[in-house]
Amino acid sequence: MSGAYPATVERLIEEFSSLPGIGRRSAERLAFHVLKSTSDEALALARAIADVKERVRHCSICWNLADGDPCPICADPARDAATILVVEQPKDLIVLEQTGMYRGVYHVLLGRIAPLDGVGVEALTVESLCARVRDPSANCRGAAVTEVILGLNPDLEGDSTALRVAELLREAAAGRGLRVTRLARGLPSGSQLEYANKAVLADAIEGRR
Repeated sequence: MSGAYPATVERLIEEFSSLPGIGRRSAERLAFHVLKSTSDEALALARAIADVKERVRHCSICWNLADGDPCPICADPARDAATILVVEQPKDLIVLEQTGMYRGVYHVLLGRIAPLDGVGVEALTVESLCARVRDPSANCRGAAVTEVILGLNPDLEGDSTALRVAELLREAAAGRGLRVTRLARGLPSGSQLEYANKAVLADAIEGRR
């Protein structure tokens, strides 16, 4: 059946099929949408993809995705750089920002400890986080860190990651009086941050312990 398409169209379908959650039929619909689009529309999509790959990087301080370094949150003088909220992925940061309830800065671990998948603490950005706690010059605008909030997903792997990160943070703080807290359990266990509504997230931030 695939031989009925020109080679270039077949290649486009195969590329769309490689995307998560996109099957053959969905890939064909996307390919034909591109074919029916004007040249300007199709090339705008191509340029957007190219720009993402060429310009978007991880912030050297918090590891959030950004097209500048440091990212806008780390560079914002109105944010409380002494308070760091730790999340697993950039998408969790975005969801928390949408509540408008948090005015500190962030640190993105880029994953969580998952022994069955061979992911240990060394695969995460924990050392960078500890460096921010040890040395103010490694943190946003040279601010000394007074509190780290662990905002990991409230499930088994998130909890085990939070326990290990808290342990390493206390070692890094070495008697500096660092406060390590966790988001309150307004977030139901076993859920994901990206699926929680704004009210639940706002309660979790306000009621952290």
